[in-house]
This record gives sequence, C-alpha cells and structure tokens, in this order.
Amino acid sequence: MATSSPQTGGTGAWDRLSGLLGRGPGGYAFLSLYLLITSLTLLLNPRTSLLTDVIFILFLLLLLIVYRTRVHIGFKVALGVIALGVVLPYFGTLNPYYIDVATQAGIYVALALGLNVVVGFAGLLDLGYVAFYAVGAYIWSIFSTPQIGAMISGAVPVPNVWFYGFILVGLMIGGAFGVLLGLPVLRLRGDYLAIVTLGFGEVIRVLAENLDKPINITNGAQGIKDIARPPIFFSGALRAIGLRQLDDNQLYQFFFYFMVLVIVLITVMIVGRLKNSRIGRAWTAIREDETAAIAQGIPLVRMKLMAFGVGASFAGTMGVVFAAKQLFINPPTFDLLTSISILSMVILGGLGNIPGVILGAVLVTLLNLQILPRIAEILRSAKSAGVPIPQSFDPTQYQRLLFGLLLILMMIFRPEGILPEDRRRQELHEDEDEPSEESAGATA
Repeated sequence: MATSSPQTGGTGAWDRLSGLLGRGPGGYAFLSLYLLITSLTLLLNPRTSLLTDVIFILFLLLLLIVYRTRVHIGFKVALGVIALGVVLPYFGTLNPYYIDVATQAGIYVALALGLNVVVGFAGLLDLGYVAFYAVGAYIWSIFSTPQIGAMISGAVPVPNVWFYGFILVGLMIGGAFGVLLGLPVLRLRGDYLAIVTLGFGEVIRVLAENLDKPINITNGAQGIKDIARPPIFFSGALRAIGLRQLDDNQLYQFFFYFMVLVIVLITVMIVGRLKNSRIGRAWTAIREDETAAIAQGIPLVRMKLMAFGVGASFAGTMGVVFAAKQLFINPPTFDLLTSISILSMVILGGLGNIPGVILGAVLVTLLNLQILPRIAEILRSAKSAGVPIPQSFDPTQYQRLLFGLLLILMMIFRPEGILPEDRRRQELHEDEDEPSEESAGATA
C-alpha cells in the first residue's frame, strides 16, 4: 500500500535549515553568531562598494532566517531590535547612503504588501497600483507648499506638524480611490482587468502632468518642489545620546528610516491578521474560483472592493511619506515602470506569502539601487582601463536588460517565487508531487 508524506510547504531549503536548527540551543547559537559576524563585517566595511552591498544583503537576510527558525518569539524580537534598531542606524552614521537605501526598501515593502492584498490574496491583477501612491504624494505636496495658493486663491500651506494627520488622510484618500477603481472593474477578470487598471494608472499620471490649467492643481510637468518636512520631536534626544555630529539632513534620514520601519511593522500586522481572518479566506476563495465563492455565499462585490481599498490605502500612506522625504515630486516618478517593479516584487517573492513579498521587495530594491548600478560602474571602470569592451557599449543602459533576464530565469526555474505560498507551490508542482504510474504500481 502506498504511503504519501504531507506537504510541508514550498520553501524546502528554509524548512531544512529550520529543522536542522530546531528548538534547541543550536538555533540560538547560529542566529547570535550570524548577527555578530554580519554586523562586525558590515561595520568594518563602511565604504560604499560591491562587497559592502553583498554584506548588507546578507545582514538583512538575517530577518528572514530569524522568521523561519524555531526559536522563542522574544529572542526573535530582540534580534530584530538589535539589527534594525541599533546596528543598522549606527552603520548609517558611518555611511548615510545605506540608511537611505534601507528606507527606500521599507517604502517598497509597504507598497508590495499592499499590492499583495489585491494580487496575491484576491487574485485581481492590478497594473495601475502606482496611481494610489501618486495620490498620497500629491495630497501632501499640494497642501504643504505654496501650490495650494495657486489652486485656491488666498490659501496658505498647512503647518508642517499636520504631516502626521495627513498620513491618515493619505490612507483614507488612497482607500477611496481604490474603491473608485474597483467599481467599474467588478465584472472583469484576467487580461481585461489588467488593461483597465493599467489605463487607470496612466490616467492619473497624465492628469498630474496636465492639471496646471485652467486651474493649477499639480503644477504640471514641472512638479512640486520645496515640500514641507514634518517636525522631529526627538532630535534633542538623538543629540543627547551622542549623535551631536549629525546635521539636520542626517537627522531626517534617521527620522524617515524609523517612521518607515514603524509603518512597515503595522502593515505586516494588519495584512497578517487580514490573511488569517474570514475576509482573507473569502479573498482566497475568490482568487481560486469566483463562481464557487458566490455559491458559498461570499459577497463578491464587497470583498473585491475591500481588497482594492485596503491595498490602495497602504500606497496612499506611503505616498505622503515619500513626498515629505524626497521634497520634490513630478509625474514621471509615478510611471508604469514603477507599477511593474512593485508587481515584480510580489511575484518574485511569492504571491500571497507575506515573508516572501517582503523578501522580494528588499531584493528588487537592492538590485535596482545597488547591485546593478554597481556592476555597471565596474564594467565602465574596466572599459576605461582598456579592457576590450565595444566603445558603443554603455553599461548603464543595460541595467533593465539584466533585471529582465533575472526575471525570465526566475520564471523558468521557480515560477512560484522565492518563498511561495503552499497552495500556489502545490498548484505549480502538482505533476511533480503526484507519483507516476510506474512508481504507483511498484508500491501497490
């Protein structure tokens, strides 16, 4: 009689590592040594280089290993606080570039988690997700700058302390725009839904580019500059503990880093609770089979609108933070390529799997901001040093080509993503998991 082993999930390497470490002292020793070695190596290599980039990635991978290892939750929290709350900020004082990269990665983690609600949980392909990001950014940019006076005669910018309230405004406005997008596409699926959402994203971008007349709302293609930064309430505390050498710009780097970190943690908790709730199970049913979901009494319209609204609200929130951080926005910032990048984070990491999406967002961000530009810089230096490279070859023009090749290889060899959801892994590898006729006859 044939026997079958239960499915344990599609992250075989991580599962084997978790099983090897177990719940005993091995797990605690391994994680402590990993944090110590990567932290010391990182702090001893503060210079911006490809080697530091690789060490930086290995350091961030600690969080994923901590998540997958079977150790006490208190120990996991302690390691996370030490890594993200102590080591990384201190490393940021040695090289501010990396704290800015970590902040940007955090922004994209929140965006990817929001899109994962729509695409990964509910199965609604959204190619215009960047539109909600743009709405949040323009809301704060307009109201915090003299642009509000160009739109409404006599109006003055709001005090910069209102930024904290506008985070909630961005959340609500983003959610409202998500519901507005969901209303006309309730009956669409697959390619048709993707085309409509793509069009919605382009409409928002084109509106931002042309709403400088007859009433100047967005200042058109010139964008909005001198966006207000929020007041930092703990700047005195930072200088009191020995960070007196930091100027205002560096203080704001740390401020936005910690703010993005808090927002990401809140987003992870909310998305995790939603996934394991009745709403999350309803989204999964809709993703698998809408007809069967309706037959089971699931309110299709309400659940789809909720998925669009919840996903868009995270983008609206991060749009407000992004505008205050960058101090300048313009329509090309929110183009289709940004939506595709966020979608690739979700797909590469693992549709529907929260840790996978976080990993995908961090890796894609680091590839775009660090690894690929660094490789292009090395090739450019080699070309200048006389290495036989065609004169017409410009490495900076091939970053997107390299990224595209990585996507193609990933889809060929691991289409379910790096850390897939169990259900998706089983769907894509159903033929591999089923025993063949010959093996079934041999074990009968």
